[in-house]
Amino acid sequence: MKIWLNGIIVDAGEARIDPTDRGFLLGDGLFETMLARNGHISFFDEHLLRLVSAADVMGIEMPVGPVHVEEACLELLEANGLDGAARASLRLTLTRGPGPRGLAVPEQSSPTVLISCAAAPSPPERLSAIVATPRRNPWSPSSRLKALPYLDNVLAKEEARMKGADEALMLETSGCLACASAANLFLWEGERLVTPSELCGILPGITRAALLELAPDMGIEVSEDEIAPARLAHISGAFLTNSLIGLVPLSRIDGRNIPAHPMTARLAAAYELLLDAADEND
Repeated sequence: MKIWLNGIIVDAGEARIDPTDRGFLLGDGLFETMLARNGHISFFDEHLLRLVSAADVMGIEMPVGPVHVEEACLELLEANGLDGAARASLRLTLTRGPGPRGLAVPEQSSPTVLISCAAAPSPPERLSAIVATPRRNPWSPSSRLKALPYLDNVLAKEEARMKGADEALMLETSGCLACASAANLFLWEGERLVTPSELCGILPGITRAALLELAPDMGIEVSEDEIAPARLAHISGAFLTNSLIGLVPLSRIDGRNIPAHPMTARLAAAYELLLDAADEND
């Protein structure tokens, strides 16, 4: 596999990241995961805007402009023979770069930019989930950033695996539903669609944002809310979203069967049409 590292495409086995890089030592960095379909990167502008906005919050200067980042992604797909793949994933990682010992942010930094890619499988038809123990902290500045530290999510995902489930639903510190380990959560309450609000320590996903615009155009009432776990007992459907899976229904939560809401399939189809239109207009 070849990667793009600080402006050069190299074999992954030959790449070198400075052992004093703060991304490696402290998790001082950000990342974006993007879907490429037949060489077109879905929602590229939205992903890069989120990354640059988060970098501004952290005080990291993005050393590569948007046009060059997109060119680098496309060149990397080609170098790995994935430019014609029906589905490929791209990961763009930005760190503050090397630094001296300690937590203090260095006055001068040389950020590291790494891009990797891989073939992406088709999304699963459905997923099962548990409500996991680790919680999201809505008071943490990193809760709304796609920051490198993902330990809580890793532990939640592992808890799900140990309990025989595919995914972990995470609560925030006050006990309301937040998100899955790597996805946003949507619930059907009758014909109304609800999703945890940004006040619940979620990462506002790119696919989530697209659905919040798409659903009302389809006549679906949608709201962002603080959702107590007790409401799960009365839902008429649920699904998870992220850039790689799109929309995938949840069929079980904590061992309880979740009905298949007919509007989930319609929303998923509308979302695919949205991606198709973006491909054609590129």
